[in-house]
Amino acid sequence: MADKKAKILIVEDDLDVAEMLNAYFGVQGYDVVTVNWGEDGVKSCIAERPDLVILDIRLPDIDGYEVAKRLREDRRTKEVPIIFLTEKRDRADRLHGLELGADDYITKPFDIQELRLRVRNSLERMVQNTLTNPVSGLPEGALVDEQLAECLQQDSRSLLLVSLENLEAFRELYGFVASDDVLRAVSLMIHNAMREVGSADGFLGHLAVAEFALIISSEAAPALLDRIVNRLEQSLDYFYPIRDRDDAINWDNRLAIKTAKISSCADVAQTPTELKERLISLKN
Repeated sequence: MADKKAKILIVEDDLDVAEMLNAYFGVQGYDVVTVNWGEDGVKSCIAERPDLVILDIRLPDIDGYEVAKRLREDRRTKEVPIIFLTEKRDRADRLHGLELGADDYITKPFDIQELRLRVRNSLERMVQNTLTNPVSGLPEGALVDEQLAECLQQDSRSLLLVSLENLEAFRELYGFVASDDVLRAVSLMIHNAMREVGSADGFLGHLAVAEFALIISSEAAPALLDRIVNRLEQSLDYFYPIRDRDDAINWDNRLAIKTAKISSCADVAQTPTELKERLISLKN
């Protein structure tokens, strides 16, 4: 399958500049969306999160500073890289943009090659940041695959799965902040359990947002899994507000824990992808 195109949102009220940037970055292989108003920029960014925003400061409704402020305040868009594009050259203007969390700042008239390189560099930094989960701080993606590849070569290591079920349903009820608190707390409890059973040197990362992969010594695996399950099952009810706690016990979509264990990875798979599929199939 071809690599997914990086998506760039351009918020620029000068129609000639907007058209030129749209055509240029489209030819460069990006998926480009262009809007001419600040409010439309905020709405577009939230509706279909881009990989990067090129944002003019002078806009006909709200200015680029206000657009950036709103994007940084919204959980869905707070990590999106922003490059300010403006005619303003004063140091104070530049500092104000950086204070709002802009990743870069380029003034008009600009060198299109310089802008292209700044876009590329911002996107590369974003890719590096995606190697860790922004909520738990734990490894994910390629870092986890590297550890799984090593596990396939080690007979003395076990692979465990701890899955936090129904986190999306919890998020729908109580919001992103509350669900992030749950994810952060669960990751901390798993990490503490690993330390307590003498597996602090083991690996802990994400297979998915609510699925944790643990690689530890085969001897420690049974005790660790029991400890994690007991601790989490005793704690999940307390994540609910007091007003819902008694009722939540009977909900079909309440928070719950499922686990899986593979004692010897080499016996069940040959690649990290096969290993992940096998582990998830064992979840109960």
